[in-house]
Amino acid sequence: MAPTTPSPRPSAALDPPIALEPAMAANGIGSFDWDLRRDLIVGDARACRILGIDDPAENPGLPPLTAESFLALLHPEDAPIVRRRVEHAVRELGQCGAYYRTLFADGEMHAVRFRARVLADEDGKPSHMVGFVWDATVELHKRVRADRLALLREERTRFIKEAARALSEATTMQDVARVFTELPLPGIPPDGLILAVLESGRIQILRSTGYDPAAPPPYDHVPLDADHPAALALRTRTPVFLGSRAAYQERFPGAWPQVSPSPKQGWAFLPLVASGRPLGVCLVSFDEERALDSEDRTLLSTLGGMVAQSLARARLHDAEHELAAGLQRVLLPRSIPPLPGFTSAVRYLPAGTGLQIGGDWYDVVPLPGGHVGLVIGDVQGHDVHAAGVMGQLRIALRAYAAEGHPPAAVMARASRFLADLDTGHFATCLYVEVNVDYGAAYAVRAGHLDPLVRRADGSSAIQPVAGGLPLGIDPENSYPVTRFTLDPGELLLLCTDGLVETRTVDIDAGMERLRVAIGGAHTVQAQGPDALEALADRIVGAAADSHDRDDDIAMLLLRWEGPAEARPRQLRRRIPQADLQQISEVRGELRDAVRRWGVGDLADTVELLTSELVTNALVHTDRDALLTARLYQEGGEAGPARLRVEVDDESDLWPKRRTPGEQASSGRGLMLVEALADAWGVDPRGSGKRMWFELIHHQ
Repeated sequence: MAPTTPSPRPSAALDPPIALEPAMAANGIGSFDWDLRRDLIVGDARACRILGIDDPAENPGLPPLTAESFLALLHPEDAPIVRRRVEHAVRELGQCGAYYRTLFADGEMHAVRFRARVLADEDGKPSHMVGFVWDATVELHKRVRADRLALLREERTRFIKEAARALSEATTMQDVARVFTELPLPGIPPDGLILAVLESGRIQILRSTGYDPAAPPPYDHVPLDADHPAALALRTRTPVFLGSRAAYQERFPGAWPQVSPSPKQGWAFLPLVASGRPLGVCLVSFDEERALDSEDRTLLSTLGGMVAQSLARARLHDAEHELAAGLQRVLLPRSIPPLPGFTSAVRYLPAGTGLQIGGDWYDVVPLPGGHVGLVIGDVQGHDVHAAGVMGQLRIALRAYAAEGHPPAAVMARASRFLADLDTGHFATCLYVEVNVDYGAAYAVRAGHLDPLVRRADGSSAIQPVAGGLPLGIDPENSYPVTRFTLDPGELLLLCTDGLVETRTVDIDAGMERLRVAIGGAHTVQAQGPDALEALADRIVGAAADSHDRDDDIAMLLLRWEGPAEARPRQLRRRIPQADLQQISEVRGELRDAVRRWGVGDLADTVELLTSELVTNALVHTDRDALLTARLYQEGGEAGPARLRVEVDDESDLWPKRRTPGEQASSGRGLMLVEALADAWGVDPRGSGKRMWFELIHHQ
């Protein structure tokens, strides 16, 4: 609203005593008179200037200034306050004062203070309000600055808290560098940020923002003894602030040529020192000249100290992680050897807490005779000691398996080995020997989880395996063998309990969830190594995302592809003299082989006659026996198949056919062979002999 002025004012109310005029003029104080009855406000020349209105003495034609037109000049937030105070003073015939803001015609914001008293007439009713007014714009600016500084301090306090939280969550040096270079500094927004670390006597950039990535970095690989602001900050342990390019060139002429192409105009080099050790430098740069005040420097120095502590912690974490990862890489197999007839995938995931190293392991061992050994195990504990015990146990178990010992003997020897180490640790383990030709699997379990099998049709199940005590508890404990078979395309999964058990999920529920995860038609549609690797990633990825996981994970997936087309239909096994259990296992393998060769109706006869020949060789000699079974196809695919089984031994004693009495417990073996076989015989060899029989299978 345009300012107004009343008609001629009563001079007695506006003219201060002559003694006060010099003081009021010196202090810029004006006076005013508000006629409450006629609602007219008049003021002297100084009051008009302070209020931002034209002086009526100079512009007699201006409209009068009323209460409403006066209040319209005030800031919308201040007008109600002034109105309430004036109304209260009028009711009480008292005094009032106020501070308010007003916008001048030129658009500039001013502040005014006034102090007034209400005068009464002879009837005791309010008639005039007279008082003084003075300019408070300086005070307004102070208040604005104070409010701005208070807001800035609040923002900086909040920034320090947020930065502390973000840096406390940074676990690696790269995490610290990322957090620092993404920080929005309040009040002094930077145009460039660099975090550099001290490595081998040189300051090397770890991460930067606000710099041209195509240009050579101006602060990389700076020697610690160089005449350079970053080096000086580290040597003296004090920040270096350069507010202009001239200041940089004057203080560091040797380093200036390298920096001069950069458009930066201001710099702050903050040393990163933790426990008295220099770690690196934070660089904050600006595209304009920047003279940082004491509060800005305090903020940056505080930030540098926080980054230094976080960087020291992250460096220790990185060193521990690298040590743990290196040790784990040495203890676990570098790679899985190629296995003809098999596709495999393995995964190891350390625990999410601690040194991220533990006693879980896996192994795949090529064995004599076309077999492969699968091992999954877990040594008690999640520390370096457990990892060391795991490494020794893995090597010992691998050696026992590679020597050709049967699964039960491998496990028993490994248990005695761990007990003899006297480490105070025990271990769970599952060992499975798989026949690469026929898919027969022989499993032994020492306190470990059962394996899971996914069938070719997509169904999946937990494969029960008879178990014994964990390794290292009882050196004399024996381990029963469980035999099962795999069909071509079927998958075997071995894992440690970290994959299925968490603080909120028990083992049974975890095993069921894993069984469902590997089953289903979608898991069998894609074949080949890539499909198996994708399945392994999906299984382990789900476990890695769990917030409840605090154990290591080891997993081994093996898919039997079946015998290759060029592979001969042959089974060849050596049967030790003193290992009667091997006879049963060989009979089972021979039955599986005959079934896979398409002559399964001969299985009973083959098993019976083979048992007679093998038993005869072992009973009447003191050496091992060698069993060989072959299937020959005569006359093409449509012709009959001839199954020949040979048992070699090293005895020169030839079998004699005899007729046993009714009460005799032996002597019928060759009679059964002669009666059931289509052909049989005994052939001499260089040392020993070969007994054989043949069965003809017609299509």
